[in-house]
Amino acid sequence: MSVSVLGSGAFGTSLAISLAGNGPVTLWSRDAEQARQMRQARENAQRLPGVTLPTGITVTSDIDQAANADVLLVSVPMQKLRGALTEHAEALAGKTLVACCKGIELSSGLGPISMIRQVIPDAHPALLTGPSFADDIARGLPTALTLACADDALGTKLQNELTTANLRLYRTTDVIGAELGGALKNVMAIGCGAAIGAGLGDSARAALMTRGFAEMQRFALMRGAQPDTLMGLSGLGDLVLTCSSELSRNYRFGLSLGQKKTFDSETTVEGVATARAMTDIAAAEGLDMPISTTVADLSHGAYSVTQAIQTLLNRPLKEE
Repeated sequence: MSVSVLGSGAFGTSLAISLAGNGPVTLWSRDAEQARQMRQARENAQRLPGVTLPTGITVTSDIDQAANADVLLVSVPMQKLRGALTEHAEALAGKTLVACCKGIELSSGLGPISMIRQVIPDAHPALLTGPSFADDIARGLPTALTLACADDALGTKLQNELTTANLRLYRTTDVIGAELGGALKNVMAIGCGAAIGAGLGDSARAALMTRGFAEMQRFALMRGAQPDTLMGLSGLGDLVLTCSSELSRNYRFGLSLGQKKTFDSETTVEGVATARAMTDIAAAEGLDMPISTTVADLSHGAYSVTQAIQTLLNRPLKEE
């Protein structure tokens, strides 16, 4: 099975590096100059400096060359996924597309698999998600992820082909649960980062993680997820990682809010758009999501961290 990775950010590059241990891999960059530099230097100096690209990786900016593979891992930010799929719909038609992004599209409320189905109806979609940092994968450190695919036969095939020496994949057919676990944990990571940045302590973080996870479960069940899915890697596992490490962009963004510091506007923070999308959906469905709503308001400057905490602490008391 031939494999291409579409998207030469840190995560896409790290996947290509890991998969190169199984055989040849094509890594596609939309930027022809970046592709040239990567071919010449055998390094993604912009996104993953210091990590050598194996000889089994072919770097290209030719979408037709990349799309010639049997399986295409699509590693672009969630809010840019529709544009990438639409732009290259002809080349991607009928292909097996494994989305490698986490989030909910702000304009439609769709997750990555739902969006693939909408934009490229004859594609065969799947999702790779779970607790992972690009640097860990690229350096060969052990990582476990969820491979979600509604077609169990295809999911089994992908699981066998995409598992590598350091990347262990677990399979599920619950694509809704896997989509939402990976998306919603980013919202909670922003809240936890803000709490730590404001000096509120680890006990406050633990409370936000726990009550935030309850919100994730309520939202996912309302959207049709299976109850156990969020207890796995794509939900709880990813939540623990991103709420406790400064390698998480969403957590770092929250830290900057709590510390009242400026955050790099060039860094993708999926949880900002996801927070707004999920709170809009929850409001329409009458679902109580106090932490998510507060994070959405905090992320858009409607609250200070002090106001956000007071809003949560002043809520009516209730049973757990």
